Amino acid sequence: MQLYAIRRRGAFADLPDLEAGAARSAKVLNEDMPDRVRWIRSYVVEEAGGRIGTICIYEADDVASIREHARQAEIVADEIVPVLNTVVVRQDPA
Repeated sequence: MQLYAIRRRGAFADLPDLEAGAARSAKVLNEDMPDRVRWIRSYVVEEAGGRIGTICIYEADDVASIREHARQAEIVADEIVPVLNTVVVRQDPA
């Protein structure tokens, strides 16, 4: 599997909308695609205008699998780019 970063710009109206999207995402991943796509982590960011976006890190067989996951989960995937390497200067804060 390849590591990918996925940008979802302004995809969610508020935190309850984000939580609903995350639940749909997890359901699709666990039930329909457990061997093709793995959700590693997401960074939730505030977008202009107060909407919420995310930067997600996934492992997947290919970009097509990530796009299919997004379609089934009814969430956008504005940009999908392969991660070439990881440089950890400090661990994420708790």
